[in-house]
Amino acid sequence: MKVLNYRILLRKEPEGGYTVTVPSFSGCITYGDTIEEAIDMAKEAIELYIESLKEHAEVIPTEESTLEYTIAIEAYA
Repeated sequence: MKVLNYRILLRKEPEGGYTVTVPSFSGCITYGDTIEEAIDMAKEAIELYIESLKEHAEVIPTEESTLEYTIAIEAYA
């Protein structure tokens, strides 16, 4: 079995908890009350997404050639 690694992005919500997005999977969004729960929910969402891709004989994306940068922009209010 091949191990695939995916980035997840957690955003703290003003009302509490964390929204998680998976950039490699369009529309793959989940939520958790804590960081740990959000990560667990993301793992489950990714597994289900991959399962659906397999069932539909679609390509499973990887992040092997993905580069990631953080860009700082000065914004004036």
